[in-house]
Amino acid sequence: MRAVVQRVAAAHVVVGDQEVGRIGTGLLVLLGVGRHADPITARRLARRIVGLRIFDDEHGRMNRSVVDLGGQMLVVSQFTLWADVRSGRRPSWGRAAPAEQAEPLVGEFVRAVRALDVVVAEGRFGADMDVHSVHHGPVTVLFD
Repeated sequence: MRAVVQRVAAAHVVVGDQEVGRIGTGLLVLLGVGRHADPITARRLARRIVGLRIFDDEHGRMNRSVVDLGGQMLVVSQFTLWADVRSGRRPSWGRAAPAEQAEPLVGEFVRAVRALDVVVAEGRFGADMDVHSVHHGPVTVLFD
């Protein structure tokens, strides 16, 4: 699995003309599922991201996690994180998991985050989404 994790002051996702997820301060997680991912990988990644200390403490140092902050998480599935652009100008998506494999693993990731006492909002799997965010910092971390 791959994730782009961004520290945000706020974020929301819209499908068509309907808002399907919104958070305040917390993490926007763009989540891509590769062909070799499994539920154990999803749960492990959830624990790592929830424990990521990228929020400022009282001394202005990045030393607090989303749990410490009482923040929230917006999870948006994004198969394009598995784009292969090593040749040509058109990305190949062959390393991304097919939808029937990826969707349950995104669900497993979300359940694991919720089990760690983080409020989670979600995008809509497979939908054409508009993701709006106010990056704070900006702080962006990649997980692969």
